[in-house]
Amino acid sequence: MLNAAITTSLYNSAKRVTMLMGRTLSLSWGDPNIREWNTSTWKQVGHRLNVHAGIATHPAGAPITSASTDSHVRLSDRRTLWTSCATFSVDGKHILSGGQVEIISQWAVSKDALPEKPASKAQVSSSKILAINAKSVTIQPSPILNSASGAIYANRCKAKLVKMLWEDALLDAQKVIELEPSSHVGYQLKHAALHGAQRYSEAIEASQMMLAKLAGAHVMQIRKLHEKHVSPYKAEGLIRKVIDVQLDVTPLRLLDTTTGLLCDREAQISAFKTTTAYHELLSSMMTHPDLPMERVTEVVATYFRYVMLSHRWGDNEPLLHDIQDKIVYKLKPAGGLMKLQSFCKLARHSGYRWAWVDTCCIDQNNHVELQKSLNSTFAWYRHSALTVVYLSDVPPSSKAGALAKSDWNTRGWTVPEFLAPKTIRFYQQDWTPYLDDDSPNHKESVEIMHELEDATGIDIRALVAFQPGMRDAREKLQWASTRVTTIPEDIAYSLFGIFGIQLPILYGENAQNALGRLLQEIVARSGDITALDWVGQPSEFNSCLPAHISSYAVPPCALPHLSEGQIQTAVSSLRHAVTVSQASTLHDRLENVTAPRFANCRLRLPCIVFPVTEVRRRPGPAQETLFTYEVKADGLDDLLVTTEEKLIQFSRLRPTRQTFLLVRPWDRRLLELPDFSDDADSLGGRSEPESFSSSPREEELAESHSRALRLIARLGQPFGAFLLAQQRGGEYKRIASDHNIIAQVKDVTSVHSMMDMKTLEIL
Repeated sequence: MLNAAITTSLYNSAKRVTMLMGRTLSLSWGDPNIREWNTSTWKQVGHRLNVHAGIATHPAGAPITSASTDSHVRLSDRRTLWTSCATFSVDGKHILSGGQVEIISQWAVSKDALPEKPASKAQVSSSKILAINAKSVTIQPSPILNSASGAIYANRCKAKLVKMLWEDALLDAQKVIELEPSSHVGYQLKHAALHGAQRYSEAIEASQMMLAKLAGAHVMQIRKLHEKHVSPYKAEGLIRKVIDVQLDVTPLRLLDTTTGLLCDREAQISAFKTTTAYHELLSSMMTHPDLPMERVTEVVATYFRYVMLSHRWGDNEPLLHDIQDKIVYKLKPAGGLMKLQSFCKLARHSGYRWAWVDTCCIDQNNHVELQKSLNSTFAWYRHSALTVVYLSDVPPSSKAGALAKSDWNTRGWTVPEFLAPKTIRFYQQDWTPYLDDDSPNHKESVEIMHELEDATGIDIRALVAFQPGMRDAREKLQWASTRVTTIPEDIAYSLFGIFGIQLPILYGENAQNALGRLLQEIVARSGDITALDWVGQPSEFNSCLPAHISSYAVPPCALPHLSEGQIQTAVSSLRHAVTVSQASTLHDRLENVTAPRFANCRLRLPCIVFPVTEVRRRPGPAQETLFTYEVKADGLDDLLVTTEEKLIQFSRLRPTRQTFLLVRPWDRRLLELPDFSDDADSLGGRSEPESFSSSPREEELAESHSRALRLIARLGQPFGAFLLAQQRGGEYKRIASDHNIIAQVKDVTSVHSMMDMKTLEIL
């Protein structure tokens, strides 16, 4: 009881207290002396040090530093510091002192004043005066613990935190809480210790207590510290926003490869909230509101990484109702279930928690979910961490070429499934890597990519780094022209992602309508008329479109290409045959033509029109299914058209009331407009008109004339023509041919024959 009373008296009267090798040093209010006490007898021992305002102990245990009222900081073997107050840095190599002017000053401790090793007992030596104001920084006043003993434990806790002695620091933090139960400091230290020890759930509880103490503090300065921290509710909200962004490009359902359960998004989020990664993130955000969101995004993205399966559907594939609320690993491994189990195990072994399979991760009976899933499939494959291609018909240890022959390589949906992912791996029948290639990404395998290029006709650059969009529409349609799908409409639906579009999924509409809606969207959005370049049967959707995707299997119409030298020769000839006015008028008219428009199955197509003057059928077998016609049109050379349709025969002498036209669909590429993505090369190879002392206006006119003549030279080349027949309502229908109709202008200098520009409505 006596010792307790002395202790209480000592601490209550002390302005500053520090510990030295089991003994206590004190600096009392009104007494400018440092006194040393024996903690077992609580009697003063040793000699006192005079005129000191603050004291602190070196972490190594040897020197002390003190701050005095004569504006000096002294270093002694007995240890302490301040100028109103002072302390050592954690490494013991610097002294920090504070005063009434809210300035912290820092000095380096000379090497001869430091001990070679921690002292075993207090040693007294003469004080050394240090240089003042070696470095100063302005600080804001901070709240001080009420008890000196609380401050001692707090400082010791901080030192242990720096040394990552988490459990020791936790004991000191708990002591601070016991001594200062109304202060936030102990809980703040406890949070730091628990967070460092990776006990994140307990750290979050400590942080909540800290926030409660800050909110209930009477001192405004302390209450304001609350603003520098984040509540659990707010931190959870910030993390949830990042999760929602991440899951926006993630399948609606995923298989948990650790548990074997199928999880919807809320179940996935709930699983995340049980992880150490989530609690670490939450704990960090509560005490570090400035935590970069990139860090949060990284943690969330890493957890929600998923693997997609690309495969050929077989018999008895498990559907959603077969595995829902069941552990897939415990189901009888037969047929499609064996494939599903093997895939999940492979994904788990590769370090991924989540996996997706189209057979069982989509509710086929829910139209809204099916609609969203099919329109999102390309994006899901695109954002997958890995896509696994399972080749069920490729036996183990197969040689190169087996991939090209696999049935997987004939299916419609597999085109986007191997184009979209950034990382892909091919597996054989026994789930071993194709060609024993253990590399992490088979898109980096030259051998496998070359085999896939040969098998698909898709350029290797597109295979490795495909970008969705409308560019090169005709080429992309050709990629899918030999593919097949179980459901006819899927041949069109599988291409939505490749072109970067979303349209309603309408099973039952028939394949022609599905393909027609896709092609209509491509033309309407891009103005690209290359999708109209096909040979085969016309679609009921619109006569300018094909009935089947296979009509794109024939390569685009290959027309002669003029070299730059040939163009210059043609331009030179035209300068003497075509007036500036004629050339400029034609160029300006074509430059201002609007793009084609496609809506409600009707195509408004800008064309250069050549009226047909004669259609005469050539004799053939009586039972023939294809008819060949000799066709004549104003301004064009005579040509032959072969079609399944029976056409009305007529001539100038025997005219018909039905109008027939041969038209050249207008293609803006003929204007040679610059490619703004590469302006430097857009005019490469052209020789500009020579000019000496001509004015800028004259040079501009010369350049304009040159552009117009270049256009006329190109219009004089053979082109792919459409044969159109007018309908009763004034609209037109395209007459399909079994081959491309190649037309040729008779006289390129006859500009007026190319001036008949119309926008025709085609059914």
